[in-house]
Amino acid sequence: MAERIVGPEIERLIQLLARLPGLGPRSARRAALHLIRKREELLAPLADAMQTARERIVTCSTCGNVDTSDPCNLCRDERRDGQVLVVVETVADLWALERAGVMRARYHVLGGTLSPLDGVGPDDLNLNSLVARVAEGGVHEVILAVNATVDGQTTAHYITDLLAHTGAKVTKLAHGVPVGGELDYLDEGTLAAAIRSRSEF
Repeated sequence: MAERIVGPEIERLIQLLARLPGLGPRSARRAALHLIRKREELLAPLADAMQTARERIVTCSTCGNVDTSDPCNLCRDERRDGQVLVVVETVADLWALERAGVMRARYHVLGGTLSPLDGVGPDDLNLNSLVARVAEGGVHEVILAVNATVDGQTTAHYITDLLAHTGAKVTKLAHGVPVGGELDYLDEGTLAAAIRSRSEF
């Protein structure tokens, strides 16, 4: 049996860091050592920030974003186009679209995708409030910005059927060759989608 190198407090820190996406046990040990070495500069402020986040972060009851206020800053922003509603799977997707800065629309976070194999059905997603928001009127276009996976596309078709009676136009993101992409490196599904979605030059 291997002898314990560090105390239980440091071991717990490493174990918790290892649970973060993209960090395995080795990366978690390196991160923990870095935090310990920079206790005053990093560890103390990080601990304070995490405590504040734990106390103050809430989920927006309108769109499903996370923020320190409800409704969130995006929902309170009157400069946004209320006629366009972008539907995303997760908050991470919402943040990615915001970083791209391509449009100033309103959002709706589903909280995942339909996945019968994983036991995720319509009641597990933020669908009722989506239908209610669109049915209230004022939304002319719903953009389904979901991933091009089987579950994502199944969810998109389900939402399209749900919103059929509202009169809102339902669109989806284009799929195909990424900007700067080379055909030789693309998978067959991406190439097929690119051919189907071709447009006039």
